[in-house]
Amino acid sequence: MAKNIVDAVREVCLSFPEAEERPGRGLPDYRVRDKTFATLAVNHHGDGRLALWLNSPPGAQQLHASGEPDLYFVPQYVGPRGWLGVHLDRGNDWRTIAVRVREAYEKVAPKALTHDMAPIP
Repeated sequence: MAKNIVDAVREVCLSFPEAEERPGRGLPDYRVRDKTFATLAVNHHGDGRLALWLNSPPGAQQLHASGEPDLYFVPQYVGPRGWLGVHLDRGNDWRTIAVRVREAYEKVAPKALTHDMAPIP
């Protein structure tokens, strides 16, 4: 049986050192040492999206949201702070999603947790 999208997001987000899942506004947030790097958003305020919001590094939002608007978008509220929205229901490549999640994780995680991380297969 195939994993559902929520389980796939959980698997990717919790694959990083000290990553934790916490309830946030009814859906999970993913954090490392109390800093949020990802939030699952399902039909947020009726927008019809199944998405992951990522606390992306500087420049990533502009690069991806303008370069691939069918896969990425600027999310409400946190978009002005550089967060990147990733559509999860459009046949995305999960390896690419894992890379975007890792970038968000590395932005907020202490360097001691990120320096020995293996590449994403």
